[in-house]
Amino acid sequence: MDIKEMAAQHKLLKQWKYEWKPLYRGYTDKTLYINVGSNEVKEKPVPSQMKEKFIGGKGYDLRLLWDATKPDTKWNDPENEIVISSGPIGGITQYSGTGKSIVCTISPQTDIVIDSNVGGFFGPFLKFAGYDALELQGKAQNDVIIYIDGVEHKVEIFEAPAEPLDSHVLGEVLSEMFAKDEADKKNIGIVSTGAAADHSLIGMLNFTFYDPKRKCIRLKQAGRGGIGTVFRDKKIKAIVCKIPGVKGNLNNVADLSAIAERGRRFNKEMRELDDKQCQMRQKGTAHLVEIMNDYDLLPTHNFQYGSHKDADKIHSDVWKSYFTQGVPDGCWIGCNMSCAKGVDKFEIKTGPYKGQKVIVDGPEYETAAGLGSNCGIFDPEYVIEANFYCDTYGICTITWGTTMAFIMECYERGILNKERTGGLELNFGNKDAALELLHQVARGEGFGKLAGMGVNKLKEYFVKEYGADEKFLNDIAMVNKGLEYSQYVSKESLAQQGGYAMTNKGPQHDEAWLIFMDMVNNQIPSFEDKAEALHYFPMFRTWFGLQGLCKLPWNDVEPENNAETDEPAKVPEHVDNYVTIYNAVTGSNIDKDELIRQSERVYNFQRIFNIRRGYGLRKHDAQPYRAAGPVTKEEYLSREERYDKQLKEQVGVDPTKMTLEEKMAALRKYREDRYEQLLDAVYYRRGWNKNGVPTIEHLKKIGMDLPELIEVVKPLQ
Repeated sequence: MDIKEMAAQHKLLKQWKYEWKPLYRGYTDKTLYINVGSNEVKEKPVPSQMKEKFIGGKGYDLRLLWDATKPDTKWNDPENEIVISSGPIGGITQYSGTGKSIVCTISPQTDIVIDSNVGGFFGPFLKFAGYDALELQGKAQNDVIIYIDGVEHKVEIFEAPAEPLDSHVLGEVLSEMFAKDEADKKNIGIVSTGAAADHSLIGMLNFTFYDPKRKCIRLKQAGRGGIGTVFRDKKIKAIVCKIPGVKGNLNNVADLSAIAERGRRFNKEMRELDDKQCQMRQKGTAHLVEIMNDYDLLPTHNFQYGSHKDADKIHSDVWKSYFTQGVPDGCWIGCNMSCAKGVDKFEIKTGPYKGQKVIVDGPEYETAAGLGSNCGIFDPEYVIEANFYCDTYGICTITWGTTMAFIMECYERGILNKERTGGLELNFGNKDAALELLHQVARGEGFGKLAGMGVNKLKEYFVKEYGADEKFLNDIAMVNKGLEYSQYVSKESLAQQGGYAMTNKGPQHDEAWLIFMDMVNNQIPSFEDKAEALHYFPMFRTWFGLQGLCKLPWNDVEPENNAETDEPAKVPEHVDNYVTIYNAVTGSNIDKDELIRQSERVYNFQRIFNIRRGYGLRKHDAQPYRAAGPVTKEEYLSREERYDKQLKEQVGVDPTKMTLEEKMAALRKYREDRYEQLLDAVYYRRGWNKNGVPTIEHLKKIGMDLPELIEVVKPLQ
């Protein structure tokens, strides 16, 4: 069926016209609400309090989602929303990394709010079309496509039965359908998912961007927490946003020259320093693979180990040889990082697209580590193919990598067998079985129906149905708050353990990545030092999600004199860039301290949102022991000299007089006790009580003593 035939099968369910007004200082001050069950479409003004306290991006998402849901709303209730927002800085083109948006919903995996940041065109285009945020609510009866037309200023909802579902095909089809010609494709941003989101709890969303050099549609992912599953539960096939085009100052900023000056300064750093630092323009985030392996931080065999003799097979130079070089690989217009690397004309070897040549976006570090080393697979072409299928099927590669690694360890330890897996031999390293399981998830067949539930529900299932040892599975299942860990081994970094397990949404490195500060450079030795870092960095990184900013330009290239500054981990010159840019966009006059306070308000709001839903307490910040230390004898023995030395020097016991079991027990007691002390220190620094609840005094201090928040926390003071 050709594209015209597909379009002919559309049934227009709703057309709604709106009045467009230019942005003012980064804001439209309107949000767009669409209910795909009732086909209601309306716009809402942004109240002054919402703008003042929630800023944009994740802040707007959380406020709108709170208002739309009840404490007991389930992920698949019609009232659950998917909310998408960029932020006031989002969409400027004079500084790198300004094309991000944040997506929030009640997660199928965690039952709390999940937030996921994503690049691509849709977030900025939504704003340029007239709206600071989009709320999607309700459930359609049949598959629908939502069209936000920022050219004719109308919103249309179509019943759309004929289009394919998988993202790499659907993105091309819809771009062709809604663009007037090839050049117009750059004015379209699309949100979609894929077949796996129909059959799993771990579905993710793809946001497109148009690659003018390759003349094709490419994908960036809002990966965590099953947002794509919610999308498909609502029977949404895609959202399309079209604008007339991007030009110099669509945000209508207060001081364009100040932004341009900082942009030129940063671009000069990229040109002169990137090749000597992280090589983002050549390798993207894949440059981290060998660094993590060298420091025993590369997850291997379900986070049991931190390095492997075959890691050189997925070394960043290997990825560089696959990535097309010399192409401006930015996922937003004007971004000079050029880190969205791609493998061109890769021939697919398995599955429904076997024999086709495709572009694969990535692999990024998380994908190489998750699909590769964590599963004991050191074949780059397997990683590329699995990366492609995760993307087009709509599965998060971080979630899938950790889930697959957990399944493989359960298979090797006899919890699973061929009878239980439907004949799949899911040992570490079995790439053929791993790919087949991925295809089964997309088809909703066989063991894939179980695998698509994610680690937390698999753990519960294996205990209930197979009689697995619950304590052991709780130790080895790398999951917190129902969300799978991202791909760093945190055993030797207490601060990173907190950076994972104390997150609001679950263990994702975008809140705090403190391994090098803590473990390698020993910059935060005391509990108070660690607590200060676990206050500052999550708040600082939260700010990116309020503004529409990517984290990478902050510290993946640094000024040449950064090491000579008082706080090099904060990259103070770049912090000053962000303060200057925010003020130049909005006309405000904040300083770096107010930047943190903006984030504190939203961060504490999200914590209380979790408490409102029955979570968000100290017990929910507990971590699996494998995140902190060796669970098995093999793990201990693999680093016996290190652990014995720690027992002697840190715990104060003589390991030569102890059995292996006694040594493991003593180390565990010590490490678990230190984590509890860390919780106390971090909670105190954040203004929370011993149970992890924000105090009323702290909420007053940061200006978030809203009546609805006080009502939630007051009984827990």
